[in-house]
Amino acid sequence: MSTAWQFREATLRDVDNLVALEHRCFDYSRMGARSFRRLLSAPSAHIYVCEQNNTLIGYYLLLTRKNSQRWRLYSIATAPEARGTGLGRALLEHAIEVARVNAAISLGLEVKTDNKTAIRLYEKLDFGVIDLLPGYYDDGTDGYRMRLSFTH
Repeated sequence: MSTAWQFREATLRDVDNLVALEHRCFDYSRMGARSFRRLLSAPSAHIYVCEQNNTLIGYYLLLTRKNSQRWRLYSIATAPEARGTGLGRALLEHAIEVARVNAAISLGLEVKTDNKTAIRLYEKLDFGVIDLLPGYYDDGTDGYRMRLSFTH
């Protein structure tokens, strides 16, 4: 992991950079400035960013629900130029630690079935497929629901 990566909680000052990263990383289901602003003020949302040389190169968004210890990784993004550097894994490990520290019993996520790189990473970190989601994404692609359980 690069020691030049700095992780921190996102603030409203990050909204424009978060939106720009969304557009660079995704061609479907992008979040806009309004959504990020709303989520940044929601107690059920936890957004962390990763910077390198004062440039936003990744982020993740965890969602929780009142009276639930099951957390959800709603979104994770790595800037195209940072792919292959281990940043995706570092973001995911950071998200797992945040969920654990906050007494989550599990961390779930959804992923496109054709996103083999992400699925391999999730499996390396002990996420397992718990459900197939036919036509889950806007473009009709199937998804997997995956979960990492913190209890035995």
